[in-house]
Amino acid sequence: QVQLVESGGGLVQAGGSLRLSCAASRRTYSTYTMGWFRQAPGKEREFVAAINWSGTYPPYADSVKGRFTISRDNAKNTVYLQMNSLKPEDAAVYYCALRVGRLAQTESEYDYWGQGTQVTVSS
Repeated sequence: QVQLVESGGGLVQAGGSLRLSCAASRRTYSTYTMGWFRQAPGKEREFVAAINWSGTYPPYADSVKGRFTISRDNAKNTVYLQMNSLKPEDAAVYYCALRVGRLAQTESEYDYWGQGTQVTVSS
């Protein structure tokens, strides 16, 4: 079992930045992919970004490309999501997820989930 704990959410004005963190309860191995998803009120949870062990060519949702950056510190078992130029439509609960396997963008392919952290963007 792996527990994931997100942090870093909060209230920010449109155009501002936030950095989310997700710490895994135990060592993350080279076979692990970590991802971020988000869910806005009344909407389904959607993929945001994912990263594998090497951190090369992480996929992003089109809606966040060029504004969000996912990164990973394997020594700290932590994945980050740097969110810049935030828009009101980015407001959601952001979830960290982990899967044993290659990069994936589908919710059902992830094995472990965090509790989520709220991001609110004021216009």
